[in-house]
Amino acid sequence: MAEPAALQGRVIAVHGRHYGVAIDGGGQRQCYTRGKKAGPAVGDHVRVRPEGRQEGVILDILPRRNLFYRSDAQRSKQFAANIDQLLLVLACEPEFSDDLTGRALVAAASAGVPALIVLNKADLPGAAAARARLATVEALGTPVVLLSALDTGQVRATLGPRLRDRLTLLLGQSGMGKSTLLNALVPEALAATQAHSEALGTGRHTTTRTQLYPLPEGGGLIDSPGFQAFGLQHLSAHDIEQGFPEFAAPISECRFYNCTHRHEPGCGVLAAVERGDVRPERHALYRRILAENEAARRY
Repeated sequence: MAEPAALQGRVIAVHGRHYGVAIDGGGQRQCYTRGKKAGPAVGDHVRVRPEGRQEGVILDILPRRNLFYRSDAQRSKQFAANIDQLLLVLACEPEFSDDLTGRALVAAASAGVPALIVLNKADLPGAAAARARLATVEALGTPVVLLSALDTGQVRATLGPRLRDRLTLLLGQSGMGKSTLLNALVPEALAATQAHSEALGTGRHTTTRTQLYPLPEGGGLIDSPGFQAFGLQHLSAHDIEQGFPEFAAPISECRFYNCTHRHEPGCGVLAAVERGDVRPERHALYRRILAENEAARRY
């Protein structure tokens, strides 16, 4: 008996090694993969061999435009593929991490994905100070939008035009209000929300799967689990450089072609730090990421 012809579709949900695939032309199938290699991410286009009435085996991942993920010594976490932009949700309470924010933006830049920052809970007293902390990345070209995710009308009016007809990855540390923002944009998502614990100063993970939700006016929003770490060990030294757009001009002044921008004489980046053209905290983040990756390769 001949095998059924393969179908094509797009991955719209990932939970462990289970994949929801929307089949081109209509219908959905619950699929799995064979072997232990990295599976597809939400947003991937795949070929599926049908099994039964609603199941299937993912045979191939079709070529990607991009893949957004984090990685450390223990594991890699794929967030999404073939995305048009990153929507990074921050808040003034609980306080967001400058380090994690910078790492997420480096990952986006290395993948060629434009980013937009939403500063949630803008009605709280700490909003102005939180906005000031984002001044450097905003000056480098990452837009920052202030809003309250509890104000559904404001959310839709502010973000609707920016999301229309685009595939957007919704990303944020735990407790930033990401699920509340999703509920405002896609009411039928019925995402769980969790008031953060003031005693711990952080939020609990409320999303355990990655899911693509169609937007009412076109495009899609990919919701992903909150994170408390963001390793970048899959990036090369050149990839890391690309995540710091302020390095581009100073690098052309480096004396050595293989300059690491940490200690070499005649380094254009170090000179730019001295002049104030590159912020010291941004250079410190670059050094941390590079050192982590070098240490990981040694072991």
